[in-house]
Amino acid sequence: MRRLDEIGVEGLTVSPRTRVLIEDLREECLALDQRIKAYDDEFAHLAREDAQARRLSGIPGVGVINATALLAAVGDGSAFARGRDLASWLGLTPRQHSTGGKTKMLGISKRGNRYLRKQLIHGARAALPHLAAKPTRMGAWLRDMLARAHTNIVVVALAAKLARIVWAVLRHEKSFDPGAAAAA
Repeated sequence: MRRLDEIGVEGLTVSPRTRVLIEDLREECLALDQRIKAYDDEFAHLAREDAQARRLSGIPGVGVINATALLAAVGDGSAFARGRDLASWLGLTPRQHSTGGKTKMLGISKRGNRYLRKQLIHGARAALPHLAAKPTRMGAWLRDMLARAHTNIVVVALAAKLARIVWAVLRHEKSFDPGAAAAA
C-alpha cells in the first residue's frame, strides 16, 4: 500500500486527524495481511507434512485450503459408506420428489456443510476449463455435459464428482489417478 502522501491528488486537503486515522487503518491492514500470510504458510506446511492432505491436494480443484478443511471435517471418510454419501452430506446431490411412482429430480439440496460445499464448487469452477480441455475420460464427460447443460450445473456436477473422488482417495489411501476419474 502506498502512503497517503504518495497518492499525489492535487488540491486534496485532509485534516491531520484524518491523516492519522487513515495511516492507522493502513497499518492495521498490513498487520492483517501478515497474519493471513502466516495462516496460509501454516496450511501449506500442514499439507506438505500430512500424507492424506498431499493426496487430496493432488486432485484438480482441491488445493491446500480445501484439503485441510476436508480432512478436518471428514477425517478418513469412514463415516460414509460410499462417495455419494459424502457428496450428499455436502449438499451436492439433487433433491428428489416422487409421487405416484414418478421421481422428479430438483436442484441441489444445499444441506450439509456450507463452507465445504462452497469451497468445492469454487475449486470445480477453477478446474473446469483445464479438465474439459484434456483428452481424458473426465474431459470427455465434461465436454458432453457442457454441450447439453448450463455451465453452473456442470460446475456443481463436477464438485459432486470431486467429493466422490475425495472419498475414494481417503478410503483407499491412494493418490488421484486422472485416467480413472470418470469411473469414480
